[in-house]
Amino acid sequence: MSDRRTEILRAATRVITRRGVRGLRVGELAAEAGVSTSLIYYHFTDRAGILRQTLEFISDRADRYTAERDPAAPSDSPRAELEQVLLLELQDTAEVRENSTAWGELRASAVFEPDLREELAKATHTWVHEIAELLGRAHPAGTAPAHAASAERLTSLLEGLSVRWLSGSLPLDHARRLLRDAIDAELRPL
Repeated sequence: MSDRRTEILRAATRVITRRGVRGLRVGELAAEAGVSTSLIYYHFTDRAGILRQTLEFISDRADRYTAERDPAAPSDSPRAELEQVLLLELQDTAEVRENSTAWGELRASAVFEPDLREELAKATHTWVHEIAELLGRAHPAGTAPAHAASAERLTSLLEGLSVRWLSGSLPLDHARRLLRDAIDAELRPL
């Protein structure tokens, strides 16, 4: 991806975080990115293209920051790896806050913007599949359907906890504690 295109996607994420998907205007995006509106249309064709590519951008960015493992965490424990990957989505950093806010906005907007649904479904499926694989390593005796169902529950819970944390109705420490408890609950019956 070109540097200019990446900068536009970073700017789109910032604008969505600040104004929401419905508040995203190409002129404001161009100003935020420091480019012309014609360059935005050159790279993304239309507003739907901007939204689809922004979703891909924030998914890729989340993959990067959840791959950054804590060197102090035990690396030989699949359960610890599962917990760490999920908890990295609840970090009080500007990047995670921005990503989580934009993800929530894009998910909510897919209710009203059918063009987003397919891309969102693909991104969600990929995330659920990755968590199911981690669950399989943490509890190899479980079945693939059980791991997939647990991954659906954990990722759904994480999205809800993230929205509550970002909206100020749930302290971050409490959200992280609830997620840890849910991981324990999911691994027990597998």
